[in-house]
Amino acid sequence: MRFTREGRGKRSQPAVMGRIGSLLRVKLLPVQHKESAVSIAYKIAALALTSLLSAGVSAADLEIKDPWVRGTVPAQKATGAFMQLNSKAGVTLVGVASPAANVVELHEMVMDNNVMKMRALPRLEVQAGKPLELKPGSYHVMLIDLKKPLSKGEVVPITLKVEGKDKKVENVELKAEVRDLTAAAPMDHKHHH
Repeated sequence: MRFTREGRGKRSQPAVMGRIGSLLRVKLLPVQHKESAVSIAYKIAALALTSLLSAGVSAADLEIKDPWVRGTVPAQKATGAFMQLNSKAGVTLVGVASPAANVVELHEMVMDNNVMKMRALPRLEVQAGKPLELKPGSYHVMLIDLKKPLSKGEVVPITLKVEGKDKKVENVELKAEVRDLTAAAPMDHKHHH
């Protein structure tokens, strides 16, 4: 339905009045399109999902690009989620969640006495103006005790808990595409030695 403002001097049919009814009189006009409202709603939802998956998510002064999750085999109970993060003023990730796993944590991989070790982090700072890449072999989101195997092409919802400079914590929702089990980060180059 379209809403129009009435011009002066015209008599109108009964109008729908809202809070600003004393200022405007609104007349309902029939929409003369063949496409249904449901069809239009589906198209808008599809465009929104496509933009979330491809262009990234931006909220709470946090820009998220290229979120993805490594696929799993049937008996595998854990996997990693990866993405690129950027913030203009600087923020801190203070938690993560996903309905795909019973335990979701921020992790980092570090070398300790020539042994690569993985450890959970309570917080992860995204410095102002410095992109931070969560990638295999580095910082990442760990999905532990998966509720089901994750196959290539599925989409995993992930919530990042983001603390701003004002100490206010906001939830940032994103959708991460599941890639093949052997997927590497987009910038990684495979070298055989």
